[in-house]
Amino acid sequence: MAGLATALGSGAMSNSINEIGGAKTILAIGTNTTQAHPVIALEVKKAARNGTNLIVVNPKKIDLCRHATMHIQQRPGTDVSLLMGMLRTIVDEGLADTDFIEKHCDNYDEFIASLAEFDLDSVEKITGVPKGQITKAARMYASNGPASILYCMGITQHSHGTDNVWAISNLALVTGNIGKKSTGVNPLRGQNNVQGSCDMGALPEFYTGYQKVDNPESQKKFEAAWGVNLSPKVGLTHAEIFDRIYDDKIKSLYLVGENPVLSEVDANHAIAAMEKLNFLVVQDIFLTETAEMADVVLPAATFAEKDGTFVNTERRVQRVRQAIAPAGDSKADWKIVCEIAKTMGASGFDFSDPQEIMKEIVSVTPSYGGITYERIEEVGLQWPCPDKDHPGTPTLHTERFATANGKAKLIALSFRDSAELPDEEYPLMLTTDRSLFHYHTGSMTRRVDGLDQLHSEELLKINPEDAAALGIVEDEMVQISSRRGQTTVKTKFTGICPPGLVSMTFHFAESPVNVLTNAALDPVAKIPETKVCAVRVEKIS
Repeated sequence: MAGLATALGSGAMSNSINEIGGAKTILAIGTNTTQAHPVIALEVKKAARNGTNLIVVNPKKIDLCRHATMHIQQRPGTDVSLLMGMLRTIVDEGLADTDFIEKHCDNYDEFIASLAEFDLDSVEKITGVPKGQITKAARMYASNGPASILYCMGITQHSHGTDNVWAISNLALVTGNIGKKSTGVNPLRGQNNVQGSCDMGALPEFYTGYQKVDNPESQKKFEAAWGVNLSPKVGLTHAEIFDRIYDDKIKSLYLVGENPVLSEVDANHAIAAMEKLNFLVVQDIFLTETAEMADVVLPAATFAEKDGTFVNTERRVQRVRQAIAPAGDSKADWKIVCEIAKTMGASGFDFSDPQEIMKEIVSVTPSYGGITYERIEEVGLQWPCPDKDHPGTPTLHTERFATANGKAKLIALSFRDSAELPDEEYPLMLTTDRSLFHYHTGSMTRRVDGLDQLHSEELLKINPEDAAALGIVEDEMVQISSRRGQTTVKTKFTGICPPGLVSMTFHFAESPVNVLTNAALDPVAKIPETKVCAVRVEKIS
C-alpha cells in the first residue's frame, strides 16, 4: 500500500480516542459506531452535543444518524466515487491546504489528473447522493478543522477496500487534517486485541512492529535473534489459506481463537475445505462450531485467567492481569504454544511468564523499545515508544511520514464497482453488521442469558417496501439465498435499510449469514467483500 496507508502500515488509529471531542468536524464512514464501538460512540455523541459537525456516511440509517449534522446515504460499494467527488469539490473551490501538500505530499499532479473522472454529475449517478449533499459535506470537512475521520470494516471489507482507504487518506492529506491533534485517519479495530496481534506479526508480510518479511535486513535481524533460518517469502492471507486447503495444498491447520464455520466469508467453502484436512487443531475457550470439527481441541484460558498485555485501537499497550485460576485443564495461549514448540524440539520457548516474552518483543521491535511492565503498570503507553525515556505517541505523523522521504503519497484512483451486484435472479443487496449485545460469532456472548434475552435470534432487516413487493409479513421466517448458499431467518421491517438493501449480523449459528457472502478479494489487501453481495428473499413453501 502507498500514501498514508503505507505511512500508517499497521492500520492503526493515527490519533487518540480522547482527541475525538476536540474535532470541529467528524466524518464517520463505514462504521456503525454505536453498535460495534459503543465507548468510542459516546465520545462522538458527546462531541456532537457540544457543537462538532458530525457527517455520517452509511448506506443505512444507523443510530448515529440521530446525532448527525448530515447523513450521506450512498449506494453500498461506491465510497471511492463519493470521497473523490468531495475531493474534486475541495480542489475546485480552493479549499485544499496547499502549504501542507507542498511540504508533506508527493504525486499531487497525478492525483489531480485523476479527479477529472469524478465530476459531480457522474458521482451523483454512481452513488445516488445528490450533488448538493456532496458539496456541502466537502465544504464542511475542509473548512471546519481540526477534522477527524473514523472508519471501520464498512470501508475495508470490499473488493476495492484498499482504494477506499486510499481515498480517505487523500481526503485527510489534501486538507492537512493529519499529524495534528483531533485530526487523522482513525480505523476502529473490530476486536480488543486485533491491533496487538498485527503488531506481533500476525500478518503474512510482517515480523513484529511491521518489519517486512521480504526485507533482507529484517530477515537477518530475526534470524540472529531466533537462531534459525527464515524464508523471505510473504505468507498467505486468511482467505488464501482456505483456498489452498480446498485445493489440497495445505493438509493441516492450527486455529487459535477463530470460528470460521460462522465467521469465514463463503462459509460453505471454508467448511468444505476444513473437511478435507488431514489434521485440524482448534485452540479456544469454548467448544465452538469449528472446534466440533477438530481432531484435537486445546482448551485456552480466558482474559481473566491469564497475565499479559492487550493493545487497543489507539495503539495503547495495556496490562492484563489474572483475576481467577484457569478453569479445568485450560492454559494461557502462550503456555500452550510454548509447550507444543518444546515437544517438537524447538528452542527459544523457555519462557517462565509473559513479562519475559515482552522483553524479547522489546528487543526486536523498535516501536516497542521503551515499553516495560513497570512503565505500563498503571496506564498503558502508545507506540511508537522507542526508548525508556519516551512518553509514547498519542498522535502520529506530527513531523514526517514513515516513508523514505518523509512524505505521504497522494493516490490517483478510478471507480470500480463491487464484484457482485443485484440482478434479475438475485435482486437485493445484502450487507452485514453487528449487534450491540453480541460479539463476533457469539461463542462467548450467546452463553450469557441476559445478553441472549436482549437479542436472542437473527433478524433479516428489510425495508417494508421490499417486504410488501415480496408478500412477506413481519416476523415471518423466510429463505434468503445467494450464489453460494442459503439459510432461513426471521424478518424485521425497518427504515434503517433503504429499499433494495437487506442486512444481517453474523452472530447466530441458526441463521449463518456467511453462507451467503462473497469471497471476492481486494487485489492488494486480500480482504473479502463481506459488505456487498446479491441475494434473493423468498417465502418458505
